[in-house]
Amino acid sequence: MSFVDMSPVMMGFLGGMIAALATTVGAIPVLIGKQASQRTTDTMLGFAAGVMLSASYFSLILPGIAVAETIYGSLVIAALIAGAGIALGAGFVAFLNARVPHEHFQTGPEGGAANVHMARIWLFVLAITIHNFPEGLSIGVAFGGGDQSNGLSVMTGISLQDIPEGLAVAAALAGQGYGRWKSFFVAMLTGLVEPIGGLLGAATVAISEVALPWGLTFAAGAMLYIISHEILPETHRNGHQNRATAGLIFGLILMMVLDVTLG
Repeated sequence: MSFVDMSPVMMGFLGGMIAALATTVGAIPVLIGKQASQRTTDTMLGFAAGVMLSASYFSLILPGIAVAETIYGSLVIAALIAGAGIALGAGFVAFLNARVPHEHFQTGPEGGAANVHMARIWLFVLAITIHNFPEGLSIGVAFGGGDQSNGLSVMTGISLQDIPEGLAVAAALAGQGYGRWKSFFVAMLTGLVEPIGGLLGAATVAISEVALPWGLTFAAGAMLYIISHEILPETHRNGHQNRATAGLIFGLILMMVLDVTLG
């Protein structure tokens, strides 16, 4: 059975698996003792943020509005549903951030006792795992809607973002004295929540057509929150704002062109 012949639910699951694999690929340099520069990492994250922004609009929000208008026969109602879905998606990720203690990883001197620094590293690992779940949901919802091009766009953007994240997790652990293989394995585990999210997201919207516009815009809201709250602050933390911004614009334009011409 080829990928195009699979059910939307199975495609959502496999899309999450591919994103998880991207996290694993990002951690590979730790095994061979190499690490991308911070400048390169920030540029890659900026590019991924641009791809995700474009995918949020063209592959999630616009299709969500179109489906809602078809169901309810009103563009106003469709727009209100889209707005509510985006708010719910962003609120869901914000709720996870508030309820589960975690920190963003920050490079440079930390100060304090070694065990405090170690705790910060593991909180960073937890933060990556937390926001990988709604990313998996976004992939699943996009595929669950039955439009493979939408699913591929969202999966591509999230997978590109997961590569430097996998490297960041593995490098943070290796820098604290963990073995290369253990650091690699933990980084790989942070991505395994994505196929679970992909399966749940695809199954939810596949059950009911009415749930589809809500699911699509909910996924967009989750992605937008992650971009603004998680990715962009990291890319502007180390003095590489211009490169990160250029990467974002290029990523957005590239995915926009692909969505319009191939979707």
